[in-house]
Amino acid sequence: MLYVKNLSDVQMLIREKFAGVQMPAELIMLDEALDRVLAEDVAFTEYIPAFDRSTVDGYALKGSDVFGCSDAMPAILKMVGEALMGKHTEIVLQAGQCVSVPTGGEIPQGADAVVMLEDTEDFGDGTIGVRKPCAPGANLIFRGDDGKPGGGIYKKGKRIHAVDIGTLAALGLTILPVRKKPRVVIISSGDELVNADDPLTLGTVRDVNGPMLKAAAQEHGASTRFYGIVKDDQLSLERAVRQAIRDCDILVLSGGTSAGVKDSIPETIAKLGDLYVHGVAVKPGKPTIFGQIEKIPVFGLPGNPVAAYFMFLLLVKPLLDSMLGAEPDEKQSVFSLACAVSSNQGREDIVPVIIEGEQVYPIIGKSGLITTLAGADGYFRIARDREGLKKGEPVEVILFKE
Repeated sequence: MLYVKNLSDVQMLIREKFAGVQMPAELIMLDEALDRVLAEDVAFTEYIPAFDRSTVDGYALKGSDVFGCSDAMPAILKMVGEALMGKHTEIVLQAGQCVSVPTGGEIPQGADAVVMLEDTEDFGDGTIGVRKPCAPGANLIFRGDDGKPGGGIYKKGKRIHAVDIGTLAALGLTILPVRKKPRVVIISSGDELVNADDPLTLGTVRDVNGPMLKAAAQEHGASTRFYGIVKDDQLSLERAVRQAIRDCDILVLSGGTSAGVKDSIPETIAKLGDLYVHGVAVKPGKPTIFGQIEKIPVFGLPGNPVAAYFMFLLLVKPLLDSMLGAEPDEKQSVFSLACAVSSNQGREDIVPVIIEGEQVYPIIGKSGLITTLAGADGYFRIARDREGLKKGEPVEVILFKE
């Protein structure tokens, strides 16, 4: 018999047991930084950009020189030079003058605006006609607009995305302090399981959870090892767990977590360490277990793939984020429920959905079928004190990572 705990109580227990566990910092090169989590704040060390630059092809000028100009009465300016890409210009602009400047080029001292090329006419005699007024600051990025020395840009806990790589490159930061990746070991348990590349015989199924949970852990910042499929007997499982504990920061087992006679995971955890949770009041995911062996958190996730995936997201992922000191990265949005959904009081329901416009359609399937999640865009939760939700009710959907 399972003695179930509320999902929120289990989440709180995990936080209490491992709140102080955080991965140490390490230095890595910028080209290795994608999806890593900063261990320290990153600040600007120089002006970005380092000079006033144009955002268009045109002419740098003084805005006051072209005030009130028009097609019928263009302002006539003397062109005194050209700004070249990658070159500093020594020109000091005087009233009535302009300088040709390309997009991204430095504007000369004395200029305070750039007029677009299409709003001008080159008369061929060294003068330029400007047909459109140009206010000071127009078409310019000023020195330090992106950042000034000492200004903060990223806080520790920031997960580095592709656009951040460009920003850090602009700063000249090629070595970054990040948190080491937590080591997660995955073990699948079950007499009926075979590897994905093995032929099926009657009574066998291919292991879904091993590859899926390994990928999920990698997606959320871990380095992973899959220890393979272990037969569902306590001696084999105990041997595998003893070895895995030496190689990981989190151990994730799947299968063998219910109250059946051959389910060895709870017995193994209880024998080698402490079993804190055996049963969670949630569907799917009731047989989930949580414990600790030699200061290592150990999760026993259900063999059913949908249940295993949701319990990973709701229990293992938050611990990974905590160990990395990572900012929460869940994306949520509110949608209208396209149809009524029933629920049993006394447990929390996790419902995958498909999003269509402003509505969501629940995917009603069995937790043993991984195809239940194949087309899902996210999920919402029904509290354990609700008997269900009515059509049209707003639901907060946690979106799956794209």
